Amino acid sequence: MAPETKSNKAVVYAAPGSSKTSIQYLDVPVPSDGQILVKLTHSGVCHSDLGVCLQSWALLPFPTQQGQVGGHEGVGEVIGHGPGVTEPSIGTRVGIKWLADVCNTCPSCLENDDNTCTKQKISGYYTPGTFQQYVVTSASYATPIPDGIDSAAAAPILCAGLTVYSGLQKAGAKPGDWVVISGGGGGLGHLAVQYASRVMGLRVIAIDGSSKEALCKECGCEEFLDFMEHTDEELEDKVKKIANNGRGADAVLVVSAANKSYEQGLKLLKPQGTMVCIGMPEGTPVPIQSAYPARITTQQFRIIGSAIGNRREALEALDFAARGLVKCHYSLKKMEDLTQIFDEMTAGKLQGRVVLDLS
Repeated sequence: MAPETKSNKAVVYAAPGSSKTSIQYLDVPVPSDGQILVKLTHSGVCHSDLGVCLQSWALLPFPTQQGQVGGHEGVGEVIGHGPGVTEPSIGTRVGIKWLADVCNTCPSCLENDDNTCTKQKISGYYTPGTFQQYVVTSASYATPIPDGIDSAAAAPILCAGLTVYSGLQKAGAKPGDWVVISGGGGGLGHLAVQYASRVMGLRVIAIDGSSKEALCKECGCEEFLDFMEHTDEELEDKVKKIANNGRGADAVLVVSAANKSYEQGLKLLKPQGTMVCIGMPEGTPVPIQSAYPARITTQQFRIIGSAIGNRREALEALDFAARGLVKCHYSLKKMEDLTQIFDEMTAGKLQGRVVLDLS
């Protein structure tokens, strides 16, 4: 089935290194072997998109291309197949994640570790992303969207929801354990609070600015601490008074992109506690002064990195949302608003998530 129009409206990175974006009309892509053509209706906006646009991540090996179509939280309908492809069928709703495809043959893929695939394709970075109306993507790697959740609400689950759900799984916390979520009112954080409290039965201490307290409590945190109102020492003292009779939290999930959050994180843990590193600080890497070997060794801390999640976890994260256990708080914006969204994100003004209406 061919699209009704040859005009593919897209928002591109007009001047990588800045937040400037522009609307362009591109050719509708044609799916090749193993691909499907998807007509997108919605795409979430992630802090990672901002990092790619600003070229602010030291970990990215190549500069962002001018004219790059960003985005990696896209939801739409399959409208075309490449040669030999029959599934997913025409009309199926699918999602496109940060990883647009993996090779399925390298050692990482064989260990079900998509995130370290040596031939991975990143949506929105040297692979056309989801800030456009039509996109081709892998037929086998696209994620089916379950009934019971609308497309706008599903979009952020494909990255933000998946990322925190996978991170919480890696934390190894048990029902009734205390978990600190640093950045609890943000796009990832408010979903982490819900997965932790409503799905996994954890007791949540959310840390963020005072403007996000109501959202954190609505999402299920048991305690809220305003990092602007307390020194590091006061935060440590308050967490330890709340959790495990003065010992500290069983786990800390850092979803904030601030180096400060990592510096604080280990101080909030009880002995043998786990810190899960998710937020990606920008610019030159800064050493974490509290993470010195003697401290980690004597307190027997576990420090775990967690990037996105695998295909099974994506299905699970979406299922919990479709069942109403997790709800993304988002605002709908137009494609033309992306530069303003990036600027507000940089200023820390956003609560919850932003989803682009691609119509």
